Formats: sequence, C-alpha cells, structure tokens
Amino acid sequence: MINDIDYTKIFSEIVTEFKDNDDCGKVATYIPELGKVDPNKLGIHLTTVEKHHSSFGDWNEKFSIQSIAKVLSLTLALKIMGNDVWDRVGVEPSGTAFNSLVQLEYERGIPRNPFINAGAIVICDILVSCLDNPKLELLEFIRKSSGIREIDFCLKIAQSEKVTGFRNYALAHLMKDFCNIHNEVELVLDLYFHLCSIKMTCKELAQAFLFLASYGVNPITNETVISPGRTKRINSIMLMCGFYDEAGEFAFRAGLPGKSGVGGGIVAIHPGKYCIAVWSPKLNTNGNSYKGMRVLEAITTKTESSIF
Repeated sequence: MINDIDYTKIFSEIVTEFKDNDDCGKVATYIPELGKVDPNKLGIHLTTVEKHHSSFGDWNEKFSIQSIAKVLSLTLALKIMGNDVWDRVGVEPSGTAFNSLVQLEYERGIPRNPFINAGAIVICDILVSCLDNPKLELLEFIRKSSGIREIDFCLKIAQSEKVTGFRNYALAHLMKDFCNIHNEVELVLDLYFHLCSIKMTCKELAQAFLFLASYGVNPITNETVISPGRTKRINSIMLMCGFYDEAGEFAFRAGLPGKSGVGGGIVAIHPGKYCIAVWSPKLNTNGNSYKGMRVLEAITTKTESSIF
C-alpha cells in the first residue's frame, strides 16, 4: 500500500481491462535495433517520494529510453550553464514533427524546445563545449544523480542510430549554418546518439527521475540534483513539450508532466508524490507508446492523482 492506494492492484486491474482491446501501435523500425524488441512487453513501476515501490509486468527488463534521456541532458546543461541555455533553445511546443527542418529554417536555427531533436542536439553541443569528456561525464552525472551505477549506453543502438540518422545530421548542419552549433557536427551527434541509446528498466527510470517529484532532490540518494526553481521549469517543459505533437493530449488525459521515447517508454511526474515509468514498445502515429498513454490515463483517473 502507498498512501492508502494499492497501486499494484490498480495496475493489474487496468491491464486486465485492456487485455481484450487491440494494441494497434507499431514498434519503431526506422532505428533497426529498436525493431528487434518484443512488441508485447509491458512494464510499470511507480516510486513515491517516501521511497515506496509498486510494479507490474516487465518492470525489471532494460529497454532503450531514447528521447526520455533528453530531460537528463537538459538537467545537466541547466546545472552547468543556468539560464544561458535559453539563449539557444526555446521553451514552446513545436506544433510540428520532432525532426522538422521547416520550422528550424523559419526560426533561423533556434529550436522551439529542448525535447525535439534539434533542441536536444543544441543541448549536446552545450555539453560538448563545457565538458572535458562529454559522454563519460554525462553518464557519470546520470549514475550519481540516480544512485544506479549500472546505467549505461547501448553501443549497438548508438551505432544503429548513427548509420540511419540522416535527418539529425541535416538538423545539426542547418543549425551550424545559423551559428547555433559551436562544435564539430560529428562530435555533437556522437554524444546525442549515445544519449538516446541509454537503457534502463522501469524501476531505474522511475528512480532516475524521482528528483523531479521531490523539488530537485532524489530521496533515494539524498542527492541534490538541481534547484527547486529549475525543477519547476523542467516539469513545465515536460508538460508542454514532452510528447512530440501529443503533449496537449497527454496533459488533457493523464494530467501529469512527462516524457516519452520511441523505445516505447514513458516517464511521468506527480510533484511532491511520485514518479512512474511505463514501457510498451508499440507506438501510435505520433511516436508515443499506444498502450503506455492509455495506462497512464487510467491510473490517474482511478487514483484521482493528476496535478489538475
């Protein structure tokens, strides 16, 4: 039991209710390694700020968190650079595809927010400028802030992204033409591809993001990851921009800030209460987990625990 709510029982009830419904999503195949994942996996893990845990299904199996990791790179960039980050990337919903070149051209190389591909590439450029060994130091930051030493890159996925990442190369070169990429494109994208390749379990993901539910401090480690003020900013951007073209829909239905990834993962935050991670690999047409979106909506409805 957690705060008088038996989340494990609720998870089981919801999955049973959805059992006979079609999961009409499709696994991402444009990154070849992601296409190899069992499409029928489903994991759920919730961790409260009081350090209670509830789980269901494949919660302890590692998967590629993909764009969810962009929240962690943003956190490190804000920790290092503070508000100067916002000189190079905005905080508005994009209203276009997460890998759109058109909007980037129109807005002269300044990405709308740090969670679309162009914005996350700019954040990686900032980290390359600030860190002596960007990949190692980013990974160490994530390990230390989460308290999980086992978190690592998946080199197969990073390589798979590199050989198919033509649009990301185009985004980076376009921004470099507008002087918003300061380092060599290959170096910046190497960090970006490795960032997106990070693998975690649902439990690890919930623990790694728990600081956003606890005003910048991870209750598991007592590590101060970032200030309360910047925690508020990150949660705000997740609410507005965390689900590609479907952020408004997720806020409307689930009522939580969160971030999705094309690996089928979703992490969501209830400030002051809990962090929850859901993994189901089949994606809807917007690139979000089809079942994960529905599960999170059902959880916040049954528990009456949205932020609204």
